[in-house]
Amino acid sequence: MAKKRGNSGKPKQLSNREIQLALIENFVGLQKVLTNLTFKFDNLSDNITKLLQLFEISAKNFIRNQEDGTGEERDVLKKLDTLLEQNKTVAKGLTLIEEKIRHKVYGDIPSSGMPHLEMGGRPRPSSRPIL
Repeated sequence: MAKKRGNSGKPKQLSNREIQLALIENFVGLQKVLTNLTFKFDNLSDNITKLLQLFEISAKNFIRNQEDGTGEERDVLKKLDTLLEQNKTVAKGLTLIEEKIRHKVYGDIPSSGMPHLEMGGRPRPSSRPIL
């Protein structure tokens, strides 16, 4: 059982009710942090998607603007393709991390019991009670 020091310096025994309230408060705080982290990962995933689109557009424009395919230009194109593939891999990894975090926040929920999602795949705050 947890002990707490009072004003007299002696350890104070916490009641079961106090322990339960502290646990509930900590659990709610943890859920808030995990939900916030999920939203941040979602935003990061969106930003990486935009970055990938920018790389794709840049690569297409680069190819269009090149008249000759010299060896140096081919090397640059290979590097751009490699970078594009790496960014896609990172985006997939972030999506998997987000799903794991979402699974930890909401637990095992059958597909019919999934929280209702807003545009962008974010759960509505009122879609599932915290406790």
